[in-house]
Amino acid sequence: MGAAHPTEMSIEQGAAAAVARLTVVPQRRYGIWVGTALALLLAFLIIRAFASNPAFAWGTAAGYLFHPSIIRGLANTLILTVVIMALAIVIGTVIAIMRVSPSPVLRGFSGVYVWFFRGVPALIQLIFWFNLSLLVREVSLTLPFLGTIFSARTNDFMTPFFSAVVALSLCEAGYMAEIIRAGIKSVPSGQAEAASALGMPYRMILKRITLPQAMRFVLPPTGNEAINLLKMTSLVTFIAVDDLFYSAQSIYARTFETIPLLIVVAFWYLAVVSIMSIGQHFLERHFGRSDTSRSPLTMRTLRNALGLAGVAR
Repeated sequence: MGAAHPTEMSIEQGAAAAVARLTVVPQRRYGIWVGTALALLLAFLIIRAFASNPAFAWGTAAGYLFHPSIIRGLANTLILTVVIMALAIVIGTVIAIMRVSPSPVLRGFSGVYVWFFRGVPALIQLIFWFNLSLLVREVSLTLPFLGTIFSARTNDFMTPFFSAVVALSLCEAGYMAEIIRAGIKSVPSGQAEAASALGMPYRMILKRITLPQAMRFVLPPTGNEAINLLKMTSLVTFIAVDDLFYSAQSIYARTFETIPLLIVVAFWYLAVVSIMSIGQHFLERHFGRSDTSRSPLTMRTLRNALGLAGVAR
């Protein structure tokens, strides 16, 4: 390449000198400064009100924090959340698969299920299942030529805890079904069509292609639903299940220390939700690790589904 023309060099040097003489003035963001000042002022006023008001009785709340009744209620709340969420995921997955099924009967049944259990308030469902014995006094199984195989009174097994599990599992499954259905729909349909053309059955396509990819889209809202379910379990207080809120109510009904006990309940809910949020973060990072992979997600999934993981790329 030839040397640069003297005229071009002088123009470039002049432009560089002109740029060097410019004064860079940072953008003034008065709105952010005002908003920050107001937020700090509001936080200070709230903290001062909480700290200086003796009605909060922080010492009393700290004394009840690890009370045996509170810890027992917290354990029951966690057990309810885990059991109900596990059942809701299983039932919701079945309903979601029915929602995308080629069968119009299955789609219709699952659509009615979602419509009903999402439309009726959870508290009404809870009270209904708790009072199931008013409709069905006895549950029995009778077979021809064999007679009655099994028989039990409804009140014997529809305990408050079991009623809470049944009611909230069916209710939560309606929401989980829509979350999982949306995740299934987010996977490009061409992948299922390609696998079907290669002879894979519908069940295997769901198991090895569609559902693994849908997990990345299903997991964040599922974490939110689990957190929401943890708080929704406080409804079981209405049917006398000994959860965290019911335990606190039992104490302040005797001592009239309502505010300190509510602070204790709020503290434990916030602590558990914080731990669940951290776990959700790591799960999302685990299922989203393919974003940094050099191999396209579609090709990797198809290779795994068809058993071609060892084929050279």
